[in-house]
Amino acid sequence: MIHLSNITKQHGAQLLFRDASFQILPGSRTGLVGPNGAGKTTIFRLITGEEEADAGEISCGKKTTIGYFSQDVGEMAGRSALEEVMAGSAATVQLAGELKAMERAMAEPLGDDELAALLERYGTAMEEFEHRGGYDLDSRAQAVLTGLGIGPDRFNLPVESFSGGWKMRIGLARILTLQPDVLLLDEPTNHLDVESIIWLEEWLATEFGGALLMTSHDRDFMNRIVSRIIEVNNKTVTTYGGNYDFYERERELRHEQLVASHRRQQEMLAKEEEFIARFAARASHAAQVQSRVKKLEKIERIELPAEERAVRFAFNEPPRSGDDVVVMNGLAKSWQGADGLEKPVFSGISGIVRRGEKIAVVGVNGAGKSTFLKALAGQTAPTAGTVVRGANVELGYFSQHAMELLDPRKTVFETVQEAMPLATIGVIRNLLGAFLFSGDAVEKRIENLSGGERSRVVLATLLARPHNFLVLDEPTNHLDIKSREILLDALRNFTGTVLLVSHDRHFLRSLVDRVYEIDHGELRVYQGDYAYYLHKVHGEAA
Repeated sequence: MIHLSNITKQHGAQLLFRDASFQILPGSRTGLVGPNGAGKTTIFRLITGEEEADAGEISCGKKTTIGYFSQDVGEMAGRSALEEVMAGSAATVQLAGELKAMERAMAEPLGDDELAALLERYGTAMEEFEHRGGYDLDSRAQAVLTGLGIGPDRFNLPVESFSGGWKMRIGLARILTLQPDVLLLDEPTNHLDVESIIWLEEWLATEFGGALLMTSHDRDFMNRIVSRIIEVNNKTVTTYGGNYDFYERERELRHEQLVASHRRQQEMLAKEEEFIARFAARASHAAQVQSRVKKLEKIERIELPAEERAVRFAFNEPPRSGDDVVVMNGLAKSWQGADGLEKPVFSGISGIVRRGEKIAVVGVNGAGKSTFLKALAGQTAPTAGTVVRGANVELGYFSQHAMELLDPRKTVFETVQEAMPLATIGVIRNLLGAFLFSGDAVEKRIENLSGGERSRVVLATLLARPHNFLVLDEPTNHLDIKSREILLDALRNFTGTVLLVSHDRHFLRSLVDRVYEIDHGELRVYQGDYAYYLHKVHGEAA
């Protein structure tokens, strides 16, 4: 379907990859992985023709349709949500118009040759229309929008009325509705809640029959969808058969084998070079020396990739809080709508968060999870009821809004130093290293950081302070898999109390020991981990 053969690509002085080759075959499900800046997005742009390779060849079937979802969905204006989704299939809509025009033409008197030519054109157009799923385009667009959390009551709202995150869902719906032969998805789960992610998994498994190439920071999503991994790293492209967990194991095994081969080669080279140095001046050994020199010149040297430093952040022991960290009694919250009427979010919530618990707050999108966290963290006043913190509770609160509060003129180092003014330079650098800021990266200004980098800075400043109760609203957003694992490891070893919202199921399953579900304004408490919650709510199938 699509073949990339011996591709070389360079951006300025940076060589991304050399002589890279792989194929996208019909029906294949492939995950694209690699560190930031390695060239994953460039692979997408090469396939779509937005960039050209410096060397090599890219071939694609003549009638192959490609759909590409990226984090830049472009401007959206002048249409309803449903119209915006349908606009992504403009070629299909145009075909429908051409078919109707040809049907009208066939109803008119025509000569034999003219009718034969028209019937041939009609047959070709009909074949393509059916291939594109033209007959169920409208119902498909509605089903995809609904699956991504935008119900019929919002189909006809202007796209301008949707926030950035919801526009991303509309952009994703537009590409999915197209049902291309090859689907390229760049971080499709970034702005989705758990329900929408599960729907997308099911849709890709049952409704989409084309080939898929995608990046994702959601380990569970990758494991459930892909059966092959393509890694872009160290100026090469490497293919692994299997899901993300298999890739991690196989990559470690291959690395161990490479290190062993490198060691054996170095030992052999050392012996040969020792022989050459020892007998170079002896005429009696001249032929042997020359033979070994030529042999060494022909040997392809094994190169080890740059070591990825194992990163770990160890908390300072937080001060001990009282056994009852937060006591809620009759807690309620309402927001005033645009019509001036009070809109209840939740009410009558009572309960106790106890010291050392790690609690996930779950619920469908719009259930009020973030509002609940804000009320517990003192970021918004409850409409009714009380939130009482226990003795010696030091609360740290993280939300996406916290990224906007960073001083854009400060460097990464200055920002963290402000959070821990008594710490030495070495301690601050160690903390920043744990959050993947090393070398000159610590001198980058906040204004020049990506969303993921800013998120890591906020988390570093939060974890640097002596908090014993962390309230975290989507801390994994914008973080890649490696950064998520670092945060997960830190929170596992944290001896304080954690309450968090996250749509990363692997993160929740690996961390929490209790679940709060907000459903229709009420709080349900599950006295078990995330797997226990899924079993109780969805049964064994979950």
